[in-house]
Order: sequence, then structure tokens, then C-alpha cells
Amino acid sequence: MLPFIGLLILCGTVYCLIKRLETRMVLFASGLLMSIVALQPMLALDSFAGRMTSGGLIQAICSVMGFAFVMKYTGCDMHLVKALTGVLKKGGGLLIPGTTMITFAINIALPSAAGCSAAVGATMIPLLMAAGIHPAMAGAAVLAGTYGSMLSPGSAHNAFISELSGKTVMEVIAVHAPATIAAGIAGAIILTAIAYFRKEHTGHLVQATEGTMENQVDKVNPLYALMPVLPVSILILGSSVMPAIKMGVPQAMLIGVVLSLLLTRMNPQEATKKFFNGMGTAYADVIGIIIAASVFVAGMKALGMVDVFLNWLINTPSLAKFGSTLGPFILAILTGTGDAAAFAFNEAVTPFAEQFGMTIANMGTASAVAGAIGRTASPLAGAAIVCAGIAGVSPLELAKRTMPAMIVSLIVLMLVLFL
Repeated sequence: MLPFIGLLILCGTVYCLIKRLETRMVLFASGLLMSIVALQPMLALDSFAGRMTSGGLIQAICSVMGFAFVMKYTGCDMHLVKALTGVLKKGGGLLIPGTTMITFAINIALPSAAGCSAAVGATMIPLLMAAGIHPAMAGAAVLAGTYGSMLSPGSAHNAFISELSGKTVMEVIAVHAPATIAAGIAGAIILTAIAYFRKEHTGHLVQATEGTMENQVDKVNPLYALMPVLPVSILILGSSVMPAIKMGVPQAMLIGVVLSLLLTRMNPQEATKKFFNGMGTAYADVIGIIIAASVFVAGMKALGMVDVFLNWLINTPSLAKFGSTLGPFILAILTGTGDAAAFAFNEAVTPFAEQFGMTIANMGTASAVAGAIGRTASPLAGAAIVCAGIAGVSPLELAKRTMPAMIVSLIVLMLVLFL
């Protein structure tokens, strides 16, 4: 009886997420309600308290967001955007896939999907429209690259899976990097094919809307452009060919902050405020979802739902691989966020991955990347709304174009990650 009640609450949770109610509130309230129904309210509250102090999560996520705020303050992020997008101005037929892959690459250094969309879209969407590409396709080209953040050491999902698996963040990224990159390339190729099939790759000469952001950089400073990727470069080199500089994510981010301030000579007092404001935003917006998801999973455990689901997967282990990807992918499309589903799945199921013939890192990253891909196909995602606003079209028009590409990306992800 209790799992049945939990199923009703779960359906209500999904409905509330689809209706765009506050994600943290919905997950927390649902988890607490399930715990109360099971007469174990302290289980939810203890889960909340325990997840608040997950050291590895807080260090990686908060330091990266603080670094991103400093990059925005110094303007280094826009120098990087203009440096990479400048090579596409005469790209011809490469404009669409090139834009997607450049967005994908920049999203590693600027992990926020919506923030990256605004930074890249402000330059690239008007450029693509001026080249005759349909406005909706121009917006879709940027949107389709906004899950490159899964390769960022500051990704909340990489940090979370690192905690679960006992691997370092860079080791977790190494597990899924080939699959994520292959999925990104496949998505760019399919989106380009869609543009040619719909005849949206040329001949649509329209003006950018009044809401288009102005490019804030007149001339690229190469050193400024290097600053956003410096910490990631340090982490990659330290974990591979230069072990002498191996360090944690926070240390690399702080080096990036200090060097960018020395280079740009911006006000260090203001930069310090920006850094700590970014850390606070990360805790509230990102870690807050992780905490709320842990309460939600605690409620499901109290009602026995997790045990029922695990037993089902154990009896049909062949479905575990599909469940770890299709579930987060579909829910991300419906809700506009891949975080809620991926964090809940990884909290509840991924620790038992070995029982399904998988590793924690494989199952966890599959769920996380699938959720990010699903979000990229959703008209409700913040990144879709930003790109649509710059292009002057409906977010639904973007989703119509990214959806087929993201389905292929998901298939490629599963083939590379699981075979």
C-alpha cells in the first residue's frame, strides 16, 4: 500500500515540475510528505542536514561558479566567445555545426547553460541570421551545444558522481568524455542535416530583433580569452602529462581568478565580491537542488519505492542501462531541467550499479548526460528561452529542431558509453 501511495505522490511531483513550480520546493515537499506518510519524518530532515555539508560538492561547484562570476566581471568570457566565433564569420556551410561545437566548447569554460547561451548567442545568432540562416535554426544551433558543461570539472553532476564512486572529478569526466563528445558531434551533424532538409541554411535574410544583446568586445585580447579555460587546462594537464601541477578544482579556480585580475587590472575588491556572490549563488541554485533531491529520495526510501524499483532492475538488469538514460532524458524534456531527474536517479539507484553489471561512474554519468541532452530538447529550458529571445522566435520552434538531433545524440551516448 505504501509504495502505491508513493507512486501517487511521485505523479504529483512530476506534474508540479511540468507546471514549472519551484524545483527545490517540489522535491523537498514531496520527500517530506512521503516520509510523514511512512511515519519517518526525521528521515527526510536528516537527509537534508547530511547533504548540506557534502564537502567535495561544495568545493567544486561553488568555486567554479565564483570563477564564472569573475570572468563575467572582467569581460574575459566575452573575449573567449569572440575569439572562437570569429573563425566562423566566413564559415559558409560550417556555420551551423561550427556554432554548435563552439558553444559546446565554451560551455565547458562557462558551465551555466543559460549564461553560455546569452554569451554565445549574442554574437552568433545575429551572425547566422545575417548569413541567411533561419532565425529558429540560428537559435537551435547555439542551444544544441549547451550540454558541453558535462565536461566541466565544476559540473555539479561530475562532483556528485565523484562522491558516489570514490573517483576524482577528472577521472569521472574521463569515463564519459568520449561518449559526450561523440554525442555532441552527432547532434551538430543531425541539426545541420535538418537545416538543409528544411532549406533553412540559406535565403532567410532578416534583421536581428531589438532584444539582441550587443557584443561588448571590439577587439579580442588573446590573453584575456585564455583566462576562462586556464583552470580547466591546469586540471587536465595535472591529471595526465604534468602530475607535478595536479591539484583540486578550487585551487585551479583560485589561480585563474588571481591571474585574470593581474592581467586585466580590474578592481580586486569588486572581483572578490563577485567571486563570493557566485559561490552563494551556486549553493542556492545548484547544491540546493541536490539537497532537495536527497530529501525526495529519502521519502521514496521510507515508502519502500526504491526497494521495489531496485528489485525490478535486479530481475531485469538489461533494462538498467536504458532506464538510467531514458528516464532522465524524458523528464528533462517535460520539465526543462535535467538536474532533478538525474540527481534523484543517482541518489537512489546508482550506488547499486554493480548489481546491474555496471560501474557507478558509468551509470551515474549516463544519467547525468542524458538529462542534459533532454534539457537541450525542451522548450521550457532557460537556455532555450534565452536563445529564442535573441532570435525573436518561440522556444517551441527551437525545440522542434533540436529534438531529432538530441534523440540521435542520446543513442550515440548509449552506444559509446555502454558498448
